[in-house]
Amino acid sequence: MVPAAIRREVERRANQRCEYCGLPAKFAEAPFHMDHIIAEQHRGPTRLENLAFACFPRHAYKGPNISSIDPATGEWVRLFRPRSDRWAEHFEWHDAQIGGRTAIGRATVDLLRMNDETTMALRTLLMEEGVFFPTAT
Repeated sequence: MVPAAIRREVERRANQRCEYCGLPAKFAEAPFHMDHIIAEQHRGPTRLENLAFACFPRHAYKGPNISSIDPATGEWVRLFRPRSDRWAEHFEWHDAQIGGRTAIGRATVDLLRMNDETTMALRTLLMEEGVFFPTAT
């Protein structure tokens, strides 16, 4: 369990947005989660430097994974790490869709299903309403 003070700091640091897909928490259907970047089962500590603010779908799809396969090359790569990686280095926006710029980005987009049908519909709607503006998180 993440102590309340650490949770508040993770949320503040993330500006109340998912650190993987950029969705603002206020528009999510389900509560956001504290994602252990390196899962507890892999001995990842419950400390600020190992926690990310994540929407429910990204957290659920990521699970305890720390790596995946780059769909373009078939090679194993580590996943995006919000504490040590720059979002804009690994991802880019194409309207409401997130694209992977690197092997890490492509593997993360694929594993976390960052462009699933429900997410894309929500992003598109929020953009049309003028309340969501994709930015590098």
